[in-house]
Amino acid sequence: MAQSRGLRILIATVRVPFVNGGAELHAEGLRRALADAGHQAEIVAMPFKWYPPERILDQMLACRLLDLSETVGVPVDRLIALKFPAYLIPHPRKVIWVLHQHRQAYDLWRNPLDDLSSYAHGADVRTAIHRADTELIPQARHVFANSQNVARRLKTYCGVDAAPLYHPPPDAGRFYTRPAEDFLYFPSRINPLKRQELVLEALPQTRLPVRVCFSGPADGSVFERKCTELASQSGFANRVQSLGAVSDEEKRDLYARSLGVLFPPVDEDYGYVTLEAMLAHKPVITCRDSGGPLEFVAHRETGLVAEPKPEALAAAMDELWEDRERAAQWGAAGRQRYDDLRISWSYVTERLLQ
Repeated sequence: MAQSRGLRILIATVRVPFVNGGAELHAEGLRRALADAGHQAEIVAMPFKWYPPERILDQMLACRLLDLSETVGVPVDRLIALKFPAYLIPHPRKVIWVLHQHRQAYDLWRNPLDDLSSYAHGADVRTAIHRADTELIPQARHVFANSQNVARRLKTYCGVDAAPLYHPPPDAGRFYTRPAEDFLYFPSRINPLKRQELVLEALPQTRLPVRVCFSGPADGSVFERKCTELASQSGFANRVQSLGAVSDEEKRDLYARSLGVLFPPVDEDYGYVTLEAMLAHKPVITCRDSGGPLEFVAHRETGLVAEPKPEALAAAMDELWEDRERAAQWGAAGRQRYDDLRISWSYVTERLLQ
């Protein structure tokens, strides 16, 4: 396809108002990359509310009724859809790049972190989501996933094949490294899926005086309060630093000065934290059930992979704390692995517009 004239492209996604995370950065990164490639690109973000579950059905219907085939009489050349239920929007030249499906209807169903199954009509909504994904996702011109993990879920639950397509984190070229200082860094939204709680439960079980620095905004006050109480009750509050939301510049500085990075989420879709740590030459401690990070973290090569239990995570933290020379070697190997993967927005746009 000739692209010299520049295409008119809409990026379709959903957003929970006042919540800003990796998905929002992903959409903006894609918009910027398409613009840099000479295309007109805009983000169409629908507000999303998942409770009560009947609202999900309303939003699925709203997406199906949207007409984004043209605007002011001029055709939209491509629709790139990212998230449920925005990827249900019809378009004759739609490409889907799945960030994740509605996980409460799939791998998180009846998980302690799931709320959909607790509603009277939750199972019916789950069935409707499965049916829509299975029937409508394959209608897209191409289907990609932002990681092997997301592609695996799509195949397992819906029988749909998707090609994994990695992309760089925001401002990838601005990360750097410095000599390691006495702290492990955990940068992420304060959210049960990211498992700050697990790290706080592990810290009292370490043999060594491991210190952990947390940064990131809280998605909700209940879990944030629980983490604060855990830190104070453990008697190790002097080994925990909680910075809340920090600027991008501060975040890169914390990466650069850390001994290593903690990132033990529950079956993460992709995870910028892992890639950012690699760019900063820092080893990553993650868990065997953490999903996306496992595509980049090789045990005792670019970091450590632990069982998702406080005692196992504590042992991994001790190992990194004790052997600084090996931690530095693993961090350098992680940066080399990132370079070897040749992750770039130019490759992403080439694949999405093929």
